Amino acid sequence: MTDAAAPTPQRRRKANLGTPEDEEVFAAFDTRILRRFLGFLAPYRLTLVAAQSAVFVSALTSVATPWLIGTIISAAVARDAAGVERLLVGFALLVAFNAASGFVDQWLSSRLAQRVIFDVRRAMFAHFQDVALTFMDKTHVGRIMSRLQGDVNALQEFLESSTGALGDFTTLFGYTGVLLWMDWRLGLLTLTTIPALIAVRAVWLPYSKRTFRRARDASSVANGALAENINGVRTVQETRREAMNFELYEEKARENFHAQTASAWLAQVMTPTVDILTGVAMAFIIVVGGNAVLGGSLAVGVLVTFILSVQRFFEPVRMLSMQYTVMQRAMAAGHRIFEVLDVPVTITDKPGAIDLAGAEARVELDHVTFGYSSERPILHDVSLMVEPRQVVALVGPTGSGKTSITALVHRFYDTGAGAVRVGGHDVRDVSLESLGRMVGMVLQEPFLFSGTIAENIRYNTLSADRAAIVAAATAVSAHDFIMRLPDGYDTPLGQRGRNLSVGQRQLISFARALVADPKILVLDEATANIDSFTEQAIQKALKVLFAGRTCLVIAHRLATVRDADKIVVLRDGRIVEQGPHDALMAAGGLYARLYASSHGSFDDMADGPIQTT
Repeated sequence: MTDAAAPTPQRRRKANLGTPEDEEVFAAFDTRILRRFLGFLAPYRLTLVAAQSAVFVSALTSVATPWLIGTIISAAVARDAAGVERLLVGFALLVAFNAASGFVDQWLSSRLAQRVIFDVRRAMFAHFQDVALTFMDKTHVGRIMSRLQGDVNALQEFLESSTGALGDFTTLFGYTGVLLWMDWRLGLLTLTTIPALIAVRAVWLPYSKRTFRRARDASSVANGALAENINGVRTVQETRREAMNFELYEEKARENFHAQTASAWLAQVMTPTVDILTGVAMAFIIVVGGNAVLGGSLAVGVLVTFILSVQRFFEPVRMLSMQYTVMQRAMAAGHRIFEVLDVPVTITDKPGAIDLAGAEARVELDHVTFGYSSERPILHDVSLMVEPRQVVALVGPTGSGKTSITALVHRFYDTGAGAVRVGGHDVRDVSLESLGRMVGMVLQEPFLFSGTIAENIRYNTLSADRAAIVAAATAVSAHDFIMRLPDGYDTPLGQRGRNLSVGQRQLISFARALVADPKILVLDEATANIDSFTEQAIQKALKVLFAGRTCLVIAHRLATVRDADKIVVLRDGRIVEQGPHDALMAAGGLYARLYASSHGSFDDMADGPIQTT
């Protein structure tokens, strides 16, 4: 990760990933944010120095241009032909030098901005890959995407424009110096328009802050609504909510329209203001300077220099006003970006973490208490032993803690109390990479990525060749349907594999797990959303996957767990029964009563005791 600067405490942190950004964040200039941002610039300090040098040279040549034109005119009025020729050659060289330095400035600034933004995006993506799922569970995906896209774009806009700030200041002070040097009285008269500009800016600034913040928040709301409806388009069409959703979105889009229109109006209001002040200053020069020329106290070349300089004098003022607004947006964006990078990575390898290579495929939960929120534990003092090559089924109603157990085995979360051991070692003491190799997971809704079928099967085993991919697909009964596709294993998949059926996607996920060859396999309701015919093919595939492995199986359909070596019955976060199917049936407890009832799934359980019929 390229975030070179260490995280610093945020005493006035008001923006966060769950609430709209506060105006204070938008308005504040935080030197701590600036220092951390400079950490990203540090690797490119030579490029930055070169770009700023080019900006400085370009600004100086720009300031010298009106003065040289005025000098040429003065020489022409004096009929100094030789002087005019020399000055014209100098003018040509000056223009060429200005163009060259301007090109170098733009090229280096753009290159620098792209490199820094690349590093910022990479740092944020890498950090999001490492943060604990407890953070992801509580964070809206739309706000995460806002950080990765909108805030980074605001930072890029600032980088691309701010490199010219040195040039604008140089130009502003350069023209001021030239005007005062050539005629200090006329120069001071020209500069009297600056206080008026400062007054306008002071009135404009408070309104602009509120308007720009409203525009940003309205855009975030509209984009969030759009993303939510696109992701849920199937549900929208199933429930025929198109018209109502359109009305709801139109309301948010219209609010965004009005906010953006007001923002654009305020952003542009400074341009005519500067134009008016330029005209006033020009009028001063023409009236006062023209009379001085007629009276013989001012040279024509000096008057021309004043006119050309004043035409350019207010341009850097306007650019600096715009850059100030861009800087405010970038400061708010930087605050939120570093807020993301400051999210603590709690699931990490401890120093000297153990590698599980060669360890036995044994899983143990030792008096585990766990909850996604410390105030609401889901598992209560759970102890469980899964021996090597044993198939253990976890059953129970929704919310009983089945998925939480499997998540703790893979160390997606850390326990609140007790310990989870894999291969005899506490999962907090082993390396995450070796734990990932040891434990494989197949989820209820397999997630397939953009790419070909072959690429998805070898997703977490890049060393697998085509023969291994085909062998795995054949073993789980996926080869035949894959070969019927237009491009076989090279068939590109749509978003999340939507161009395949649920059962086909599940078989591909089985093939992925088989290629990875984990010693411990976790199946989280892998047959929950498929029909009975497809389930037969998947049950065949499961026998291949189970062979020689320790397996933890979450299943709602009781028919799928009969052959497990041990069935663990959970309710309200506690183990109420465990043992093989026949022993549980003979015990006549909760499992037996449910199995003997007309219910086919633990999800059908009522909260009260189940009555047999």
